[in-house]
Amino acid sequence: MFNLKAKKWVQGRQGLFEKLEKAIPIGEKIIWIHCASLGEFEQGRPVIEKLKKQATGHRILLTFFSPSGYEAQKDYPGADWVFYLPLDGPRNAKRFLEITHPSLVIFVKYEFWYYYLKKIKYRKIPLLLISALFRKDMSFFTWYGKLPRKMLSRFDHLFVQNPESKELVDKIGLSGICSVSGDTRFDRVIEIAATVESIPSIEKFIGSDKTIIAGSTWPEDEALLQKIYQTINNPSLKLIIAPHEITEKHLGEIEKLFPNSIRFSRLPASGSGSTNTLIIDNIGMLSRLYRYAYISYIGGGLRTMGVHNVLEAAVYGKPVLFGASYHKYSEAVDLVHSGGGLPFNTEKGKGALPEELIESLLTNDEEYKYRSMAAGDFVQSNKGAAEKIIQFIQENRLLTN
Repeated sequence: MFNLKAKKWVQGRQGLFEKLEKAIPIGEKIIWIHCASLGEFEQGRPVIEKLKKQATGHRILLTFFSPSGYEAQKDYPGADWVFYLPLDGPRNAKRFLEITHPSLVIFVKYEFWYYYLKKIKYRKIPLLLISALFRKDMSFFTWYGKLPRKMLSRFDHLFVQNPESKELVDKIGLSGICSVSGDTRFDRVIEIAATVESIPSIEKFIGSDKTIIAGSTWPEDEALLQKIYQTINNPSLKLIIAPHEITEKHLGEIEKLFPNSIRFSRLPASGSGSTNTLIIDNIGMLSRLYRYAYISYIGGGLRTMGVHNVLEAAVYGKPVLFGASYHKYSEAVDLVHSGGGLPFNTEKGKGALPEELIESLLTNDEEYKYRSMAAGDFVQSNKGAAEKIIQFIQENRLLTN
């Protein structure tokens, strides 16, 4: 009653089987790809689009568990149908497979539904898990993890992101169906960067000034950015803030922190006027915005949930800053090790302060060049995960009747 996301989750599944039966003709060749939410979709997307280019004669069915994924991608043109996944259970799984009759099933990262996996295996439908990431504290690797291990064994192949994940899988006797492919998000951000279109109004706002692009920020990030900006006190340094949540209340709070700021929707066609701070009040622009950064700041690192997507920024070959809560994200850890990621602390004596890192990057050309090159090289050196998955599908003739 009081949770809009939960309401969409329930309403989206009402009459779902009838909608599926009406939409999907009998006899279609179908590849079914399932993602929990939007983040998993971004990992599955490079594989979806490569499969479409293969022109195998199959059509793409994309399903989501969460409203945040479904609502954002229900009109995704790369799929022929986009639906919620019916709740797991013996009857639902059986009916869903009878309606969709997929030739190949691909689950992305963290999706393990007991009855769906059981029915798929029973029907001998090829089943892949891609971009999987395992940790030793997960139930698969515990003394009580017999049932989770059984679910894992029902996949025909597990494509994991890193060697550490494969080592864990090997220890439970599934080495024969597991290989390291890498993270498909690298392929996705490289593709975005290669095809990104310019944003003329942003270019006019920036002009020739150095700019910090702060993406996916939360209130604590924005308060810190205000402090940093005041400490640095550089009138020619521009700041663009793209908050994680675009609500009128949140936008108003940012405007209070930066009284002289302007929203993107109100930006004059001629440029910025007298302000150095721009607030992005729309969704979908961020991955293109990072190309204009001299330095990128990624939000979330001041919260226990951790930093948001660092790859969208790193792909453009610019230094990437974020808070100290990043260690559970392997791509952020590896970006730091490469030299392209710069984590900071907000307390003196506990590590580099963000304003110190930014000042150094603004004034030390050699360090800036090193950090920039390291970030770009890190992303480029990790591409190719989607191609490995497609190659496996082709070599094993998984789409050949």
